[in-house]
Amino acid sequence: MSAEKKAELEKLKSSFVRRASEFLRTYFASLVDFMISDKSYFSQRGQLKRPDHADLRYKCRTYARLLQHLKSLDKNCLGPLRKAYCASLNLLLRREAREFANELRASTKASRNPTVWLDSAGGAGQNVSNADTSAVSDAYAKMLTIFVPLLVDESSFFAHFMCFEVPALNPPGSLPNGNKPTSNDDDTDDDDLGIMDIDDNSTKAGINSAELEALNECLQELLDGIQEDFYAVVDWAYKIDPLRCISMHGITERYLSGQKADAAGFVRLLLGDLESRISMQFNRFVDEACHQIERNERNVRQMGVLSYIPRFATLATRMEQYIQGQSRDLVDQAYTKFVSVMFGTLEKIAQTDPKYADVFLLENYAAFQNSLYDLANVVPTLAKFYHQASEAYEQACTRYITMIIYYQFERLFQFARRIEDLMYTITPEEIPFQLGLSKTDLRKVLKGSLSGVDKSIQQMYKRLQKNLTSEELLPSLWDKCKKEFLDKYESFAQLVAKVYPAENIPAVSEMRDLLASM
Repeated sequence: MSAEKKAELEKLKSSFVRRASEFLRTYFASLVDFMISDKSYFSQRGQLKRPDHADLRYKCRTYARLLQHLKSLDKNCLGPLRKAYCASLNLLLRREAREFANELRASTKASRNPTVWLDSAGGAGQNVSNADTSAVSDAYAKMLTIFVPLLVDESSFFAHFMCFEVPALNPPGSLPNGNKPTSNDDDTDDDDLGIMDIDDNSTKAGINSAELEALNECLQELLDGIQEDFYAVVDWAYKIDPLRCISMHGITERYLSGQKADAAGFVRLLLGDLESRISMQFNRFVDEACHQIERNERNVRQMGVLSYIPRFATLATRMEQYIQGQSRDLVDQAYTKFVSVMFGTLEKIAQTDPKYADVFLLENYAAFQNSLYDLANVVPTLAKFYHQASEAYEQACTRYITMIIYYQFERLFQFARRIEDLMYTITPEEIPFQLGLSKTDLRKVLKGSLSGVDKSIQQMYKRLQKNLTSEELLPSLWDKCKKEFLDKYESFAQLVAKVYPAENIPAVSEMRDLLASM
């Protein structure tokens, strides 16, 4: 072929590519303009409209073979065409998402639940709304149910229609959320364009990384901006009931786990961003609730069970009801933060009044256990904190009971402690000859501490009762107190038998019977 003929052909090819490209750019824009101008195509007041792109794709498919020919004539011409298609369709998708999200929110009726759960204001009996807000997370789920498959389908259609050399985005017979299809939509075969066999692209093994990168850049342009309407639904749901973030997190995670195909990258990114947005909003709620707990420190003198202890149990019960799938971790992290702040605040408040610190701690740790008993049996994270509270309760009980016993019988048990200390260095026989530990000293201590011992024990009970605000704890605390006193007295009796064998003191059995009668 002569150079002249070649030049003429090249000119014809360039002219054809240019005019065909102009035609297609105008065509894509006109298709979308026609749809956008028809208000009945979109969701309206009182009517949610599922986007339907079947006709749009059918009209685009008319020129699928033309695109293949353009690619073979001049591969570079596809870039501007792809951009033009993305720009036009992006307008349509964003309008569809915006109208759908607006009507979804307007048509969903749900009463607001409180954002303030753990504040000290309002007392322990603060009413917590039990309004059913499931419609909110259902609305979010509907947004994903409608738009995630649509966006994946659009990504897949775009990849094939615009001649990208990448494999199919979805395994045959599956949906983007990982489920099997349950109905026959008109749109089911939209991605089977019947065009990839022209130059046998479908047989090429592996993924061309440059093609995949170019595709994902185009998908960014195709779908960018639509995330704002998803965010709007998340933020709206958060305002109605912050705890619905737990449900939405689980719903999003379920869709995210179904997005495996590399070429659906933007949809995966969108879902990942949504999950981050939901987590961010939920963490805002958790942080604010922690601040509500910390505000308890400002009250100078506090007695009894702090209001946030029973409220936390109510909150945890509600949170458990909202868990779906993978949102378990989100909730457990919140529990960890809540309880850490709760226990830390408890200890700080206790330090402001050392005299009553232990009774304050034991009452609150007991209330924590009582209120969370049922949940701790089924939630491992709460079980861990239940046991932590149990240990703290026992330690506070031991310190408090020891203080009550020593207040009433200090001379008796101080005398016993001095004997114990000396037995490390000298024999028992030598102890009665030490200053303050003679037989006469022992008799004085016995007379001062054990004459009228029943009255002294009664005084112990009254002191225990006086300081407690949680009367239900009194029986178990009194039993602990009697047991601790009897153990100490038994140790004292054993010391006396070793060091002062000839001296008579009330028998342990006599003391046991006396305590049992009280």
